[in-house]
Amino acid sequence: MAFKKPSVLPGFNLSLGYTIFYLGLIVLVPLSALIFKTAGLSWADFWQTVSNPRVVASYRLTFGASLIAAGINMLFGLLVAWVLVRYSFPGKRLIDAMVDLPFALPTAVAGIALATLYAPNGWIGQWLEPLGLKVAFTPLGVVLALTFISLPFVVRTVQPVLEDMEIELEEAASSLGATRWQIFAKVIFPTVWPALLTGFTLAFARAIGEFGSVVFIAGNMPMVSEITPLLIIAKLEQFDYLGATAIALVMLVASFVLLLVINLLQWWTAKRLGRR
Repeated sequence: MAFKKPSVLPGFNLSLGYTIFYLGLIVLVPLSALIFKTAGLSWADFWQTVSNPRVVASYRLTFGASLIAAGINMLFGLLVAWVLVRYSFPGKRLIDAMVDLPFALPTAVAGIALATLYAPNGWIGQWLEPLGLKVAFTPLGVVLALTFISLPFVVRTVQPVLEDMEIELEEAASSLGATRWQIFAKVIFPTVWPALLTGFTLAFARAIGEFGSVVFIAGNMPMVSEITPLLIIAKLEQFDYLGATAIALVMLVASFVLLLVINLLQWWTAKRLGRR
């Protein structure tokens, strides 16, 4: 008679119960409170709050800058991961550690540092100002801050996939006469794409809720460089709790829909690649 090897973790039913309880306590309860608080508004008041031109402008900047930042990191994050995995050079460990710097650095410190560098009288801004290129206190500064804080998500997601990739496949393709571009397009990219899309999703989600690093470099000018999290904080300071929760609810729904679409795309891509 064969005995089942005991598991270190509890059984499925108990584990599932703990999982649901933990997620409900940490995720569902706060989000439910947000929805119930917003229910105190009538539909007319809710729509008037969330469709205010100032609020709509903040939505446009927040989601637009987050998408641009995640897209930039999708390209350069892949490049950084490729260099760290495929090449050996002096200072490699230092560069590898610098990738994680946005994780460890307080976001407020990052915002102050970026504002100091790219202000009109900053080390870099003073050279860009004569060229008519303004970074600090503009939407471009928001994109820069979001790109800085979301880079590690792409690099650390793609890096393990590149490390596990079999170089023999590339060598075989090269021996069959494939060019470097063909090897990248037919061998490397299909393998990396699911992880790259996951990194993009994580970077985008991180950028949407960012506050500390953006508030110092954005300038926070209404209709120009004001992000939605800052607008929510402003309403809380004015004790407009219903208005703050209404804007937060729109952010929650929009973020959930976008992340759902990206995850469905990732699932479809992985399934499609699995059939090959």
